[in-house]
Amino acid sequence: MQIKTKALVLSSIKYGESSLIVKAFTYTSGIKSYMLKGVLSSRKGKLKPSYFQPLTQLEISAIHKDKGTLERITEARINYHYLTIYSSPSKNAIVLFLAEMLSNSIYEEEQNSDLYTYLETTFQWLDSHNTIPNFHIFFLIELTRYLGFYPETSNMNYDYFDLHEGAFVVFPGSKPYLTGDILELFKIFLGTKFDVMHTIAIDKGKRGELLKAIILFFEVHLDGFKKPRSLAVLNEVFR
Repeated sequence: MQIKTKALVLSSIKYGESSLIVKAFTYTSGIKSYMLKGVLSSRKGKLKPSYFQPLTQLEISAIHKDKGTLERITEARINYHYLTIYSSPSKNAIVLFLAEMLSNSIYEEEQNSDLYTYLETTFQWLDSHNTIPNFHIFFLIELTRYLGFYPETSNMNYDYFDLHEGAFVVFPGSKPYLTGDILELFKIFLGTKFDVMHTIAIDKGKRGELLKAIILFFEVHLDGFKKPRSLAVLNEVFR
C-alpha cells in the first residue's frame, strides 16, 4: 500500500556497504522499519543519508506491506528544519538519548496522533530554546501520559512514590520507590508547566539521580524495555 505520512526518525543502522535500516515513528502507522538500499552510495537519489539522523522530522512516501518485514521509502523531505539541535553538543546528547528511549518504549504499529503531535511539538521547542538542562526530565515524565502509566497525582502529600503502583503511598509495598529529596523534585516536575521547567533549580547530581529513577519507572512498566546506552554520553555532557 502506498502511503504518505509524517515520520520521526528514531534510529538508522548501516546495513552492508551502502544501505541503511531506519526505524521511525510515523503519524499514520506507528512504528515502522525501512530498508534504504544503496542510500549511502547514491549521489543523485531522492533519499539523502542526512535525512535519517535521530529525531529528524520528515514527510515520506512509502510502501507498507504490513507483513512484519522491512518496508520501503520511495521519497522523503524534511518536514521541519532544525536550526540548533545537531550543532549544539548538549542538545545533540539529549536527542541521542531520547531517540533511544523512544525506540525502546514505543512498539505499536498503529496510529497514535496525540503521541506524534507531542513529540513533534516538544522537539521543535527544544530546537528553539537554549535553557534546556531539565528538558529530558520533563519530557520523559510527560511521555508516560501517552504510554499509559502517568503517575497518579492524588495523595502527593504522602512520603513515598511506589514505582510499581505508579502512585503516592503512605508506605511502599516493596522496592523500588522514591522518597526524600528525589521524591520532592519529582513532585515539583509533576506540578510544572512545560514553558517554566527551566526555572526548577536542581544540581547536576540530583538531576542524575532523578533521571535514573525515571528510567527505572519505564523499565518497571514496559515489557522488554532496555536501558539506553547513550545515557553515559548524556551524563558526561551534563555532569
